[in-house]
Amino acid sequence: MSALDRLLSEHRELTRRYFLRLGVTGAAAVGLWPLDSSAEPSPELAKVLADLEPYLTSQKDFRDVSRGKPIPHQLSDEIKSQVGMTRDTWSLEVISDSENKADIRTPLTKESGNALNFAGLMELAKTHAVRFPKIMTCLNIGCPLGMGIWEGVPLRKVVWLTEPRKDLRRVYYYGYHNDKPDQLFRSSLSIDRVLEDPFELPPVILCYKLNGQWLSSERGGPVRIVVPEGYGFKSIKWLTTVVLSNIHHANDTYANGKNDVASELKSFAATLSVPNKVKAGQPIPVTGYAQSGSAGLAKVQVWVHNEDEPLPSDDKYYAKAPWKDATILTPPDKWGGDLPDDQLPHPIIGFNQETARPNKWPLRLAKAHWAILLPGLSPGTYTLRSRTIDEKGHAQPMPRPFRKSGHAAIEQVEFVVES
Repeated sequence: MSALDRLLSEHRELTRRYFLRLGVTGAAAVGLWPLDSSAEPSPELAKVLADLEPYLTSQKDFRDVSRGKPIPHQLSDEIKSQVGMTRDTWSLEVISDSENKADIRTPLTKESGNALNFAGLMELAKTHAVRFPKIMTCLNIGCPLGMGIWEGVPLRKVVWLTEPRKDLRRVYYYGYHNDKPDQLFRSSLSIDRVLEDPFELPPVILCYKLNGQWLSSERGGPVRIVVPEGYGFKSIKWLTTVVLSNIHHANDTYANGKNDVASELKSFAATLSVPNKVKAGQPIPVTGYAQSGSAGLAKVQVWVHNEDEPLPSDDKYYAKAPWKDATILTPPDKWGGDLPDDQLPHPIIGFNQETARPNKWPLRLAKAHWAILLPGLSPGTYTLRSRTIDEKGHAQPMPRPFRKSGHAAIEQVEFVVES
């Protein structure tokens, strides 16, 4: 072992002991060393790391933006059973579009008695179940709804049960919404995306578990669609119907609101803890999270601006500002999310089966935590901004700054330095 290797190893051990002396547990424990493993955290930063949110979100802690009046998951257990919103009563019809017919030999319908039920889905799961990490984010809301390990059967396995032959270009799907046409919410995908997984993406799935537990009604159970690279509107809850169509264009409900229904997850950064007030000259610990979109995540950067100083008028996205690199934290030892026995289910796409650790970090289409200790400042009012740099070198909000294609605006957090 070289002298440098010995030094880094000793430094890592000192960092581990430092955290243990502080009694730091959970997501902020020794598993959250910075990627720069030679960096020892300051006492100020260690304190905020101790309160860092868990990496995975428990089902009960997901934010909810469900549609419907009443929202389906708020229905009584009796009504849920009657309308197929329980594992015992759920079934899925897979049919041809009546207006843009796809040529399929064997539609799956309740009338013919061959609709897919939950027992049939579990039979498919015995040989085809997959799991993958994904952050669930609404297209028009900045803060993600939650981060989870999603489990299900690839949608294509069910599509093939219908024996499609030709004239199949698009798949659209919808869930239970009180049997009221005006509340129906629909999403769609090209048949290519359903049948294949480009660029090493996980498959589109019929999802029945989240973080190793049955999908709750509030999270879209008993079965929902989950599209790995998509925003939340693509992952329809309370799934009842899949329609195979020869239509040539997207026909999502969201398209009616001028939303970009083909948009994939974007990379962006946001803060979790920033002091509202701090004494002059006192170091300022900051933590946050970053969403790693389809272009991945290379860096998180922050910039502190004194409000007494003018902003440049010709630099809309602050590309010339003195940004400073934050530290992206490593994978946690404890993942959170109310996992059964506090253990990740396996196998998981993107994880090493023997070590149960990610093959690459940060995970794409997921989140990562970051931290930085800012130097002390003189008295005044300041604005903290954070941004991501993706793996292609694009600084947030580029390359897709448009609001209707997903949140990418640079966050602004104001704080005061007192004398």
